[in-house]
Amino acid sequence: MHRHRELCERAVDPLEIAAGLEAHGLTDRTAARYRHRDVFSLAEELYARVPGVVRERDAPPPPRAGRDTEARAGWTLLALLPGAACLATVGALRATEGVLDGGVRSVVTGAGVLLVLLGLRLCLSRGPLRAESRPVGAATVYGCWLLGYAMYGEGLLTQVMTGGPDGGWAGDPAPLLGLALAVAPAAWCAHLFSVHAHRKLAGSRALEEFGAGVRPVLLGVVVLFLCALLLLLSLAGLAYGGGGVPVAATALGLLLFLARLLTVHGFPEPATTGLAAACAVEVAAPALVLAGRLPGLDSLARPVDAVVAAAGTAAVPTLACGAAALGLLIHAAVALSRASAHATARAETK
Repeated sequence: MHRHRELCERAVDPLEIAAGLEAHGLTDRTAARYRHRDVFSLAEELYARVPGVVRERDAPPPPRAGRDTEARAGWTLLALLPGAACLATVGALRATEGVLDGGVRSVVTGAGVLLVLLGLRLCLSRGPLRAESRPVGAATVYGCWLLGYAMYGEGLLTQVMTGGPDGGWAGDPAPLLGLALAVAPAAWCAHLFSVHAHRKLAGSRALEEFGAGVRPVLLGVVVLFLCALLLLLSLAGLAYGGGGVPVAATALGLLLFLARLLTVHGFPEPATTGLAAACAVEVAAPALVLAGRLPGLDSLARPVDAVVAAAGTAAVPTLACGAAALGLLIHAAVALSRASAHATARAETK
């Protein structure tokens, strides 16, 4: 009680104390030393015996159902902004094709990119995609690189492998359109995970029970987002005359979703590490090809040549983002199955 008195005084319910105790390294076995069957039982006694400063003085009133509906409607509209801005930009460029010169169209494209970024910033500032912990600044740089490679990377790698780069290369805007539209499903999937995880936390009586219950929820949410992402990316590809399954963009979308989910629940460092690993592979591919042109270093380019020969230039971002996403999924299955990852429930996720 004396060691964790501040935690107990700030807690608004026993579950918050249980999550805090787990974050400090206490397990059910440790609780048994205090003659309690699990951490939840120990937290209930601490909650009952320590006067709560917050719950006596500053505890917020329970949110009303109408207020919850308004909050969900608010962050849902914000989540739709990036996709709407991207669609508006694509529509304006299609409508003015052959009418405006290249300079004016570049201005329209730049304005559209700014609108998408503004919408994304607003979306990440409220609702289930909002992170209480300050994200690592490098994550933004890595994310921008990955999005830029999704549009221009395959063209760059093709030119590098054929003797270039030589002049400009055309980009593929379809992945960016699909990813912008996928922000709304990502917000709702993060919301569903948070809601179901808190329900599991409220109904669990042991840390192992909570972990075993929340892992299927995480996998179900990931599969749900993956289905929505595949659908939106396929529609975006059809809009630009493409076809087939956009595997590389799908791997990127899944990587970004898992990285944000970890950041939201207080794990920004692993998320940044996953993004950095994917960036490193995408940077290394053209760099190795260029280095292989030096005398005696042709062996450096052989791994990239073999991968591209087997599956095309799209294999490089697919492997980079897919491997990083798999690593983040494994880490999330461990980190997000802890009660301490769900200690703080915000009104936006209700």
